Amino acid sequence: MWFVFTLLTTFLWGAADLFYKKGARGGEEKYSHLLTGITVGLVMGAQAIFMLLFTDVGYNPINILIYLPVSLFYIISMVVGYLGLKYLELSISSPVQNSSGAIVCILCLIFLGQKLDLLSASAVIVITAGIVLLGWIERAKPSEIKPEDKKYSKSVFALIFPLIYCVLDAMGTFFDAFYLDDIEATPLVGVTEENFENVANISYELTFLIAAILMLIYILVIKRDKIEIPKQGNKLAAAVFETAGQYFYVYAMSGNAVVAAPTIAAYCVVSALLAGIFLKEKLKPLQYVAIAAVIVGIILLGVSEGLAEA
Repeated sequence: MWFVFTLLTTFLWGAADLFYKKGARGGEEKYSHLLTGITVGLVMGAQAIFMLLFTDVGYNPINILIYLPVSLFYIISMVVGYLGLKYLELSISSPVQNSSGAIVCILCLIFLGQKLDLLSASAVIVITAGIVLLGWIERAKPSEIKPEDKKYSKSVFALIFPLIYCVLDAMGTFFDAFYLDDIEATPLVGVTEENFENVANISYELTFLIAAILMLIYILVIKRDKIEIPKQGNKLAAAVFETAGQYFYVYAMSGNAVVAAPTIAAYCVVSALLAGIFLKEKLKPLQYVAIAAVIVGIILLGVSEGLAEA
């Protein structure tokens, strides 16, 4: 089932990217990246509280602190990614960000001692190559941003944001593999086979909720800015897709992290396709080649998993 969870995460996060970009297109919002982070944190926090109230998770609050390194890597990388969407097209920023899967795969092989069979290794290489190719085919071009920000869209600074996201997300995913790969070795407290993934997910979501409250205080109290609730619809949709994807993500990573990580990174393919359809971001022929390569890689992973379970 981990492979099914991997694909669900991939498609849900690809859809979330579409709404992240739509939410970032409102150039009149100075703190749109923080507002997106607040919305995601509130939705994730609500989901975590629902789990605590209506399911028998058996959660120990100390796990918030134990899981904090993973949570912080993810939260910071995501807010940086939201900021980057103001300066780059989604079809460019998403693939660059998600080349983190290659970094994760290498870290898992080196430090966790995980191994790949030949078919899976070939699939990971194809997926990674497709992601990297997709991210570097085009040069950054002006988006619907403020005039004073247009200098970033044609300079190296435009790529700094997705590259920072890439590194931070890779570290978060690697540590996630460490926490979720083996229930006997995990530092999480009070986990069982039944609640293992939910404990990690709730810890992350509660941390994001705390971060959302801090960002909310920063905007309303420190900066004395206002939030226009009716304009947050796209951010809310993104948060719902993000939270749903996060729910399946921990199950995917606990199954086979070395394969799941680069596959989930392929959600940029979904992002690129949706950006072309709904945001009218034009894709070049070579981009479609890269997308096809990633899809082939995912199919190969599915075949490999089927053979392994046969």
